[in-house]
Amino acid sequence: MSTVGLIALILTSTLVYSTPLILTALGGTFSERSGIVNVGLEGIMVMGAFSAVVFNLSMADQLGAWTPWVAILVGGGVGVLFSLLHAVATISFRADHIISGTVVNLMAPALGVFLIKVLYQKGQTDNISYNLGYFSFPILKDIPIIGTIFFKNTFLPAYLAILVAVLAWYIIYKTRFGLRLRSVGENPQAADTLGINVYKFRYAGVLISGLLGGMGGAIFAQSISGNFSAGTIVGQGFISMAAMIFGKWNPLGAMGAALFFGFAQSLSIIGAQLPVISSIPPVLLQIAPYLLTVIVLVLFLGKASGPKAGGKNYIKSK
Repeated sequence: MSTVGLIALILTSTLVYSTPLILTALGGTFSERSGIVNVGLEGIMVMGAFSAVVFNLSMADQLGAWTPWVAILVGGGVGVLFSLLHAVATISFRADHIISGTVVNLMAPALGVFLIKVLYQKGQTDNISYNLGYFSFPILKDIPIIGTIFFKNTFLPAYLAILVAVLAWYIIYKTRFGLRLRSVGENPQAADTLGINVYKFRYAGVLISGLLGGMGGAIFAQSISGNFSAGTIVGQGFISMAAMIFGKWNPLGAMGAALFFGFAQSLSIIGAQLPVISSIPPVLLQIAPYLLTVIVLVLFLGKASGPKAGGKNYIKSK
């Protein structure tokens, strides 16, 4: 394989594995910027993956090649509904954020498998007919070297996820909504004094995290696993949380960290084709992303400073 082809292979594989992590990490950033710790990202991704696969299998004949794209929106919508449980528990009923998120994580896989058994009378779905596949940009793919690496047979949702990351950065740091969202995550009492509805903005943050997390799960299921089972989403939500922390709750930082973890995940697939890496036992490459996640959390969780009111329930009367 030529050097350009090798670089293109590494980049494309990295983008495939990074895209779900980017979107879910961005969702976590919105939630935590509002002051709500969302450890339920894993469960939200599970429900996004479940709903996307079921929709894909049910509507493939009607929608054709558009099916996986519409399924991403369906996954995002289900993610919003599922994240509403976490929002109601933590914002309205003032439950502990960690416990609520853990319940979401525990409930989602069991609920998904139960519904699959009800719908298909078996433990996992069939493989989907239409997946997200690869895409070549017209004209751009013909640029020498750069076109082959970045724009030929690449993963289109990754470019959309990068665009969402830039848009998220602009919303959080350059808009009135973002300023108010950050204010309720830093000092909700002061924000309330200024007339900002703390509960409304915290709900918005959690629901956005559900939208992006559900879309992340939908993309993972339709590009990597190809079906849904109890083992479809295993740790990607937690890796996204690590990316959010590694990125210091900044959308662009979270995106960069997600690309790093995506590259680590892709090594187990393309490692056999890479010099030096091919000599590493496959089992070590498979555990590399999780090992890196633990290392990042140990090294950065204590040093990184998230929103000051993160994880703290707000009571308006006090």
